Amino acid sequence: MWQRSVCVGLLALALGYLCVLGPELPPAALRQLSASLLETLRRARSLEARTVAAWQAAIVRPARGWARVAVGVNACVDVVLSGVKLLEALGLEPRDGKNHAVLSSGQDLGEAFTHFMERGAAAERFFSDAAAFRDIAQTASEHPAAQLYVGGNAALIGQKLATNPDLKILLCGPVGPRLHELLDDNVVVPPESMQERDEFHLILEYQAGEEWGQVRAPTANRFIFSHDLSNGALNMLEVFVSSLDEFQPDLVVLSGLHMMEGQSKEARQRRLMEAVASISDIPTDIPIHLELASMTDQDFMSNIMHQVFPLVNSIGLNEQELLFLTQAASGPHASLGSWSGIPDVGVVSDILFWILKEHGKAAERASDLTRIHFHTLAYHILATVDGHWGNQAAAVAAGARAAGTQACATDTIDTSRVLLKAPREFLTSHTEAPAKISLNPDEPVVHWHREGISFHFTPVLVCKDPVRTVGLGDAISAEGLLYSEAYPQ
Repeated sequence: MWQRSVCVGLLALALGYLCVLGPELPPAALRQLSASLLETLRRARSLEARTVAAWQAAIVRPARGWARVAVGVNACVDVVLSGVKLLEALGLEPRDGKNHAVLSSGQDLGEAFTHFMERGAAAERFFSDAAAFRDIAQTASEHPAAQLYVGGNAALIGQKLATNPDLKILLCGPVGPRLHELLDDNVVVPPESMQERDEFHLILEYQAGEEWGQVRAPTANRFIFSHDLSNGALNMLEVFVSSLDEFQPDLVVLSGLHMMEGQSKEARQRRLMEAVASISDIPTDIPIHLELASMTDQDFMSNIMHQVFPLVNSIGLNEQELLFLTQAASGPHASLGSWSGIPDVGVVSDILFWILKEHGKAAERASDLTRIHFHTLAYHILATVDGHWGNQAAAVAAGARAAGTQACATDTIDTSRVLLKAPREFLTSHTEAPAKISLNPDEPVVHWHREGISFHFTPVLVCKDPVRTVGLGDAISAEGLLYSEAYPQ
């Protein structure tokens, strides 16, 4: 770092010397030398500083923004603490990792946490034993290092959007007294959405390089679990839809479908059919964004894809959810068992293209889906069907900027605390003739086009020592939506 500072200082002296000698140099030579030195000065800045400067120019408000946003239907209180500290407090010993679809004991918790920590991957699981969960939750909430926050995808998205004073936010979900205290004053909660007791979710975080037994986390991430029956049954969905007539939103944001995995297969399918009927009642001139989350049942994911995707205009998801989705529906690259390091941009692009081509809006298909906001640690991609969304370069850049500020808990990006980890070169596809793209920090939003679908890519400036990883995906999607413009159809 000091070498770059010295270089910048010497170049500045050289530029000043040129100005003194200016009258003795031919004008053309002076212009050429000045331009060359200025370009060298610009490139002497860090990649991160150049990316931030370029984002600042790219992030502009849409011509037609939102005024009223309705968000539902999962909400809770997050109890956040170190996963290793909780496992130690519970008296659990390190064991080999195992991917449990549902947790029923402390041993299951320890094995599942280890499995995902070893991979640096986010995950969310249902804890089936109510009494065991209450004991674990009490230990967690009373731990000196525990912190309580607004939780649930819907509440987190609403809370993020509420930081914009020009927006009015409606939140429907199981809101208890503690959660109501934590919510922004700009968030309106209908009386029918209030309940006597809060739903608690436990968020076990781990840092890059943190160790548990023989496992060492490659990146920072979190493991979430709960015994949440209100959110699991989508109890507030009908209240949410019935509240829209009075609230008159410009945009609806829906999340929480993944919480139904804790129910029996029959109950889950019945409730999904009821949810589809309720979502179908939302006026078609109001755009709907669906935020996905970690799931384990491929049949359930396939049902959501075929029954819910056609009813929404936009979806948000991360790399785990994207891979699980293509595996569930036998889509492109479905044979890929898991990601190895940073997800391959060409593979991600192929899956996004397939979703919009096979399940998105088309003349021959009754579907409204036209937008996907994909986010992973190192980069984001916004894929849109042409003619339906505007300002997507600004939207994807705004989402990436939000990832950097929220992870580091800063108002603006501190370039000394972040790293550009995105691939400097990548292919845009592995199933079609690809383009090879070289990332330029001075133009960090990259655009390509494929059969009526536009892709906007930008790197993320990854926080070196993240303060909090929970809710990053929700903040990213919220910020991306804030800067997006849906064209009237």
